[in-house]
Amino acid sequence: MEENIKSEANPKYIWAVLAAVALVAGLIFIFQQNQKEKPISPARTKPAGIDKEKVAEIKKFSSDQDFKEYITKAKNASGSYGGRGGAGGPGWMETQSLKSSDGVGAPGAAVPVPARVSETNVQVAGIDEPDAVKTDGKEIFFSVPRPEIMPMDDTVGRSDESRELWPLWQTGGTKAIKAYPPNDLAVDYKIDKSGDLLLAGKTLIVIPTQRYYWAKDANKIYGFDVSDPKNPKELWDIEMKEAVSIAGARLYRGKIYLATKTDIIDENKFCAMEPLVVKGRPFKIRCSEIYHPTAIVPAEATYTAMIVNPATGEIEKDISFVGSSDYTSSVVYMSENSLYVSYYYPGDQVKILNLFFSENKNLVPDWFTEKLEKLESYDISNAAKSTEVWNLIERYRSSLSRDESLKMENEIENKMVDFLKKHRRELDSTGIVKIKTESLGIDTIGTVPGRLLNQFSLDEYKGDLRAATTVGESFFGWGFGSGRTSETANDVYILGDNMKIEGSVIDLGKGERIYSVRFIEDKGYVVTFRQIDPFYVLDLSDPINPEKKGELKIPGYSSYLHPITKDKILGIGEEAGKVKISLFDVRDPADPTEIAKYNLDEYYSSVSETHHAFLLDAKHEIFFLPGSRGGYIFSYAGDSLSLAKTVSETAVKRALYINDFLYVIGENNLVVLDERNWEKTGELDL
Repeated sequence: MEENIKSEANPKYIWAVLAAVALVAGLIFIFQQNQKEKPISPARTKPAGIDKEKVAEIKKFSSDQDFKEYITKAKNASGSYGGRGGAGGPGWMETQSLKSSDGVGAPGAAVPVPARVSETNVQVAGIDEPDAVKTDGKEIFFSVPRPEIMPMDDTVGRSDESRELWPLWQTGGTKAIKAYPPNDLAVDYKIDKSGDLLLAGKTLIVIPTQRYYWAKDANKIYGFDVSDPKNPKELWDIEMKEAVSIAGARLYRGKIYLATKTDIIDENKFCAMEPLVVKGRPFKIRCSEIYHPTAIVPAEATYTAMIVNPATGEIEKDISFVGSSDYTSSVVYMSENSLYVSYYYPGDQVKILNLFFSENKNLVPDWFTEKLEKLESYDISNAAKSTEVWNLIERYRSSLSRDESLKMENEIENKMVDFLKKHRRELDSTGIVKIKTESLGIDTIGTVPGRLLNQFSLDEYKGDLRAATTVGESFFGWGFGSGRTSETANDVYILGDNMKIEGSVIDLGKGERIYSVRFIEDKGYVVTFRQIDPFYVLDLSDPINPEKKGELKIPGYSSYLHPITKDKILGIGEEAGKVKISLFDVRDPADPTEIAKYNLDEYYSSVSETHHAFLLDAKHEIFFLPGSRGGYIFSYAGDSLSLAKTVSETAVKRALYINDFLYVIGENNLVVLDERNWEKTGELDL
């Protein structure tokens, strides 16, 4: 499927496009403890066109007034920014690790203890992520969301039947299902709370996922004691006030890492807010404790990251940072030793224009460039600078005849094509903050050109950080003039322990963007796409001199890459509008091959949106993915792809295994299959 990029063809808008900047700063999920007040210096020098020192420096606001002034400027800046969010995709080490029998079930329990229990498909083994399904090997906890429908103002004119169906918060909920042994399936209890789940020992955490928080209790995080699944007990709750929502969560070493987003509706009243209520007690964040980049970037929200004790709900540590209200274009990646947080910065439009005209002095008169240089030094917002740039452009245009104007527009567009190709890595950048998980202190900060796709664009290996970005996809990349200036490229950078760039592989898939990334030990796999699916194999064994080893071009694209073994990569994506599954052999990095392919008669699989929907069972050499018409179990034995079993349930969501039994979970029922012969051994109406 071709990705079309439409642009304004009228040359009159050439200069107007230059006066815009694209930014979605995204989720800024920064942890720090006992930091000094001085800015933290960047670990990489800046190229022309972007003040990366200011991008990478962060510090606390000095006062409430300092906060108000920054937010006012930032809101003005956000008026001239725009961008896109990233799509989901899996990462290495997200294969289901096996739990031992230790801790599964209480001592002396009569129920047999399973030896094999799958876990949620996560990015890094041992760092759990919230999902709709969790299991401890005995119980399955399954949450069904409530409908995301806005409430009606009243019941006037509605039938008695519709009144009985309302309110919708009576639907949904979380079920505790007795799962093992599979011949004793039963719903033990239903908790009237919906959301994504985390399971910390015998504490079940329910994190709301509703888009609208008007429904009953949909603005609260709950902790339940499920040591007796037939009688769960509420332990604590954290209420989110006003414009507060969940930005992300992790479970690591028995602690919840939680991030919330608070929209800044009125900066004059924000500092008096109490965004959370923890176990009935207000939780206040002082504006003087909030961090911000020293550069003015759009900031319509603050993000608060905290460590929560799952047993008590108490917030043990927290830190806050400003960011954009659209957090989808920022990335949070967590390894065992470090937390990496990114924020996107598109660069200074006036700096870029000055750079362009300094290289093309014959295009405009001296007075124009002098005015532009002076404008760059003004301490005003980007939105205000955009207005001044537009006024300057109109002043120059009005001095030209129609013939001269037409010539000028064509000359600029022609020169801009080469300029953007030459400077594509200076138009936008991503700052990456490295945070110590033990102390929650900021370690160091680095920057890379371009924009990350998602959390799997980052990977830590032997102390180095690998980062995959698409460059040139700023406001220029959206089309300049006729759009002929738009040519993206894709890079992989390796940053050392000090977050300085040590090596890079650049210019992968020119004119395309990254659709999926996977790092496996000293190898990297990148899929870019526009019309065909280039599958790149990278050798990253030498961080200073990484290189592209091989490339395979096939129809369609893979939006999900999953390692079957070190030398076999599974790709799930799309071809000709239907789900496509590919098995790649990468034993010879210089010559990757597609050794098997299966085109599924499905138009969609939720695996493309969330890696949590995928399940791999290496013992039986099978994997599971849900579709719109049912669940599909594939065998990859013998380096081939074959459909081993299907479950025709239209609302299949997840699958998990306990010992040699595969549990296929849908909104309406649960089916248990014996993986040794694929016979149905149990079924439960939900």
